[in-house]
Amino acid sequence: MLQEEASGFMGFLCAATAIMGVGVAYIMWSLNRANRATQVSVAKGEAKRETEWLRQLRSVALTEPLAEKTRPGSFAELVGQEEGLRNLRAALCGPHPQHVLIYGPPGVGKTAAARLVLEEAKKNPLSPFKKSAGFVEVDATVLRFDERGFADPLIGCVHDPIYQGAGRMGMAGVPQPKPGAVTRAHGGILFIDEIGELHPVQMNKLLKVLEDRKVFLESSYYNPDDPKIPQHVHDIFQNGLPADFRLIGATTRSPEEIAPALRSRCVEIFFRPLLPDEVAVIAANAATKLGLALEFAALERIKDYATNGRDAVNMVQLAGSLAITENRSTIDEIDVEWVIASGQYVPRPQWKIPGQPEVGTVLGLGVQGPNLGVVLEVEAVSVPAPPGKGRLTLTGLVEEEEVQLGGRRVRRKSMIKSAAENVLTALRLAAGVAPDDYHIHLNFPGGMPVDGPSAGLAMATAIYSAINGVPVSNKVAMTGELSIHGRVKPVGGVIPKVDAAAQAGVERVLIPAANNHHELLLGRKDIEVVPVRHLNEVLDAALLH
Repeated sequence: MLQEEASGFMGFLCAATAIMGVGVAYIMWSLNRANRATQVSVAKGEAKRETEWLRQLRSVALTEPLAEKTRPGSFAELVGQEEGLRNLRAALCGPHPQHVLIYGPPGVGKTAAARLVLEEAKKNPLSPFKKSAGFVEVDATVLRFDERGFADPLIGCVHDPIYQGAGRMGMAGVPQPKPGAVTRAHGGILFIDEIGELHPVQMNKLLKVLEDRKVFLESSYYNPDDPKIPQHVHDIFQNGLPADFRLIGATTRSPEEIAPALRSRCVEIFFRPLLPDEVAVIAANAATKLGLALEFAALERIKDYATNGRDAVNMVQLAGSLAITENRSTIDEIDVEWVIASGQYVPRPQWKIPGQPEVGTVLGLGVQGPNLGVVLEVEAVSVPAPPGKGRLTLTGLVEEEEVQLGGRRVRRKSMIKSAAENVLTALRLAAGVAPDDYHIHLNFPGGMPVDGPSAGLAMATAIYSAINGVPVSNKVAMTGELSIHGRVKPVGGVIPKVDAAAQAGVERVLIPAANNHHELLLGRKDIEVVPVRHLNEVLDAALLH
């Protein structure tokens, strides 16, 4: 009897416990359901508010900046870069496009040219660029890079399960590859502005991508036998992310400052600085886009101060805004003068030839930057000295220079000093001059660095003129290295040097005969290009006997 009662009580207790468990479970389920409903309701409400906020933001827009209005929409609108554009199109618009490095100062159209060349390439049926090919632009100066590999917007990275915000896949222990710009540019163009500022680690990774045309990512959390990892993640880790693109890197640096490994993989193209008349075209176009007239005198002032298209547009925009606020429809010279003063603009260097021939003064030619030539004066004075006791004095440059050789620094005689000594020997042997009988002072005014070898012809002509008292034509400029036997050796940068001479008003330029093979030198109408092989030819062409 007691056993039956005990058994009944235990049954009742079990039933009551089960009912209570079901009740508790129901209550917890109901609370969880209500909580989820509340979360969904809150999320929907928050999403609605955020969506409305974004809509309101997008409904507000300022006027289009003048810089965007004047951005070139075709190759014809890119001013002053005909040769650079021709090279760029040859490198990218054919059936075998190449990686490209574009050198040039700011505001001369490097980015605009890169955008336009892809559209041009798409029109060529032989080009591998498809209609859907994209243009991905990044700036090396602002690329966020984490050396631990947590973030790399250029190459790509992996969000490991421990990564904050890894989501449900991360909670399941799945590493998640994140494509970078090189993969987003697959099949198109990757444009890296200021590529010379790229982090060295990223540069090395980029070079590897250029070789492989794909990106391989790594993660210690990846297990090829893990069944939880989706097939596409297996594919990425085992076969890599595609990254078959063409690189266009733009830089304001000189070629010597760019990694040799990158330069060896790219076609190098040089955009030159804009000439004053080309700046004027951009300024006039900007004024037209503003709906304003631009006085001739105002345009001339802009030409004197704006060194690139961006400067010209900014000056027109500010001067134009002043005119509009004063209810005027014309930008006058006073407006531009106010912009120049308030912006503290510096006059652009514009060197012109001397007014008349002088004894011992020669116009030499140098290179000041990528595709930028410059006219340099070389002065010489001679004073008789006791026979064989003359000395050479050089001013306007450092007598020695420091160079890095391996792990040590050494000081050596400057190249200009060596070139001057070669010149003295050439004058003795080839021109019948005895420079040892004179105290000779060579000066390079202006404080501008001079490349010793290419100044050889100018130094020799200046010394010969000073010793013999024969004036040198003020309408002749020259460049070339001089050997100790009087032969003229080839030099670099001849085309920008000739351009600089023509802009300065030079009528005749003497260059080494070995450099007279470029089509841009043949048949020029603005200046006479005379190839020379020996010092005697130089003296005959430059001196006024």
